Amino acid sequence: MFDNVAKRGITTGFSFLSETAGFGISQSLIHYDDTSSTFLDVFIVGLLNTMLVGVIGIILASGLGLLIGIGRLSPNYLIAKLSLIYIETFRNIPILLQILFWYNVVLATLPSPRQSLSYFDSIFINNRGLIIPDPIFESGSLSILVAFVLACISVVYLSKWANKRHDFTGEEFPVIRVSMGMLIGAPLLMFFLAGQPISAEYPVLKGFNFKGGITIIPELLALIFALSIYTATYIAEAVRAGIEAVPQGQKEAAKSLGLKEHVILRKVILPQALRVIIPPVINQYLNLVKNSSLATAIGYPEIVTLFSGTTLNQVGQAIEIILMTMAVYLVFSIVISLLLNWVNARMEIKGR
Repeated sequence: MFDNVAKRGITTGFSFLSETAGFGISQSLIHYDDTSSTFLDVFIVGLLNTMLVGVIGIILASGLGLLIGIGRLSPNYLIAKLSLIYIETFRNIPILLQILFWYNVVLATLPSPRQSLSYFDSIFINNRGLIIPDPIFESGSLSILVAFVLACISVVYLSKWANKRHDFTGEEFPVIRVSMGMLIGAPLLMFFLAGQPISAEYPVLKGFNFKGGITIIPELLALIFALSIYTATYIAEAVRAGIEAVPQGQKEAAKSLGLKEHVILRKVILPQALRVIIPPVINQYLNLVKNSSLATAIGYPEIVTLFSGTTLNQVGQAIEIILMTMAVYLVFSIVISLLLNWVNARMEIKGR
């Protein structure tokens, strides 16, 4: 490799990262200026955009996969068959085709900004993306975040207290309802006590496009839809397998105690099924993050599109750029594996 690089007169090293990029990016989570930002800024923008897709995709795929997996075993014939059709349909269509379908068929057919689909006169959907109000944080808004963090800590201790109470008395405590009330009520109360320090800039149609607000580009929407729907099919099958792995005697014993179906599912079946569900779900999370690289087909500005694509074409530092991109996905995969393996270890049944 070094001999071939020397023969072709190609310079090596990472000095190119300090050079000015000189091209625009359609979405950036940090400040980016095409006239002054460097290739290091391009790398960071692509990294953050990839992380954004991964986090949102994992959350949506997990929720959808859990619902579809439970629905797959529902005694209701219609729900079970619809869940089966969903799984067999989206699992057997290549993910790249699904990305192109959402981008070129669904989102591209949306109306122009002047004929946007409007919701509450503040949220608009058109062929240029989803436009939502932009929150403005004023002095005192930090207290709302502090209240939310304290509420989260309180929920953790409340859950532990409720479990101990249940072990001693056998009585159920409405943890979910009380927790939701704390998570919503505490920040809301602080919002009014602090003088409503959070306002919003609403999008307004001016000319041929909207001004103000936050625009979620259609490339991001198409990518998240496709990755979430596709990955959810495999998570749903893992959920179904985990639930069916719980011995039938456990379910019958729970029913004999007079427990309701939703209590049996939450207290008896799912805690045991998670030991079977988590290992294959780890692979699906890794696949979702790595499949985000297919965004280059629709031009979403993630790490492969920006760094291994546009940046590589401009500077020609193929070795350094490809190694940096590979390192990004390697680190993502290791972090996800470590976190979920830790969760899996916590779920393991401990011997006495």
